[in-house]
Amino acid sequence: MDKPKMFPDPNSRSQRLYSRALSSLPGGNTRTTVFMKPYPIYAARGEGCLVFDVDGNQYIDCINNFTALIHGHAHPALVAAATKQLALGSAFGLPTESEIDLAELLVARLPSVEQVRFTNSGTEAVMMALKASRAFTGRPKIAKCEGAYHGSYDYAEVSLDPVPEAWGRNAPVSVAYARGTPDNVLADVITIPFNDVEAAVSLIREHGAELACVLVDPMPNRAGLAPADKAYLEALRAVTREVGALLIFDEVITFRLGYRGAQGLWNIDPDLTTLGKIMGGGFPVGAVGGKREFMAVFDPSSGKPDLPHGGTFSANPVTMRAGIAAMELLDDAAFARLDAIGEAVRGGIDDAFRRHGVPGRTVGLGSLLKIHFADRPVRDYRSAYPTEQEAQRSAVFNRGLLNRGVLAAGYGLMALSTPMTDRDIDAIVTAASEAIAEVAASA
Repeated sequence: MDKPKMFPDPNSRSQRLYSRALSSLPGGNTRTTVFMKPYPIYAARGEGCLVFDVDGNQYIDCINNFTALIHGHAHPALVAAATKQLALGSAFGLPTESEIDLAELLVARLPSVEQVRFTNSGTEAVMMALKASRAFTGRPKIAKCEGAYHGSYDYAEVSLDPVPEAWGRNAPVSVAYARGTPDNVLADVITIPFNDVEAAVSLIREHGAELACVLVDPMPNRAGLAPADKAYLEALRAVTREVGALLIFDEVITFRLGYRGAQGLWNIDPDLTTLGKIMGGGFPVGAVGGKREFMAVFDPSSGKPDLPHGGTFSANPVTMRAGIAAMELLDDAAFARLDAIGEAVRGGIDDAFRRHGVPGRTVGLGSLLKIHFADRPVRDYRSAYPTEQEAQRSAVFNRGLLNRGVLAAGYGLMALSTPMTDRDIDAIVTAASEAIAEVAASA
């Protein structure tokens, strides 16, 4: 694979497009997550595990739209499913059989899920799950883990990125993520530490009478991508039952870890599960699912439900048909291959850290990994929080990957895909090794 032209290039088309975007988009941007300095790279097309930018540069895509494209770009089966439905209509003010088909597939895969409600994004799925827990319990407060990302709902954003000065000495404190967050939002969110059984259980018991739910991602990406200890999730399962709160698993990302998602790997059944990303076959999607007794808050068959929920494009048949095709491709063999790809990339990068004498490690499971420039164990948000030197090394590394034809998220996340071959794996590991050598040379 030819290496792309060096980034940044002031004469690039991406630079010109960004200059044009500045007049009509705030900061030239409509997704904070894709912003780059001095300008973002603009995509032109994707094919399999490759993405091509508007300047003709080719990259191995290890972002895959932030974990959503588990089959890479323009998979023929997904293109065929979406195209067939487009010819029949893209959305209706009526239900379609497609939503039943995808709901039945999800129910068959997840033992904890008996019924499903579709949304248009993971953010919306989390929002509806939190509202469902309040509607079911009649309680106002939620608990969530420090540093965990659950989308752009103000309650779910609390304590997403607190700086060390705001951590608190004993228990985590609730810190606003966005300016203007009302104080009552902070008051209704209990922030618990990740992977600390004693402290989390103590806080949940302290606030148990007011808690509607505990929201947890079994492998929180923004909090370091460290997998949860099984004992931690088991403790959350037990204590939520003890205090009468619902346990919500956010599997918007971790559903790509296995045939039954993270809950299947850990063998723990939550009360509600939120889904998204891979479930839409490359189209916008989200879902909340759970046992009938909890999902009944959405039921309009006997009049106004406890939790009314609409959505003009919820369960649109293009997404549903592409999602069905995507999920049907994810059989046991596909997950075994994804596991092998992830192990090979993580192992290769860890070997490169040792070979070049640079402090660092990878964490993650399955097709997900995150690269940390730290020699300490990474177990939660605080242990993953980079020092200034670690952040500088990460920036050098990410630029090095980019200029060697590999796209990764700016904070070290990689999400791998089924079209990747052994040759692609070797290219990713080689690029990472050379980028780590560049870090060593810059020290």
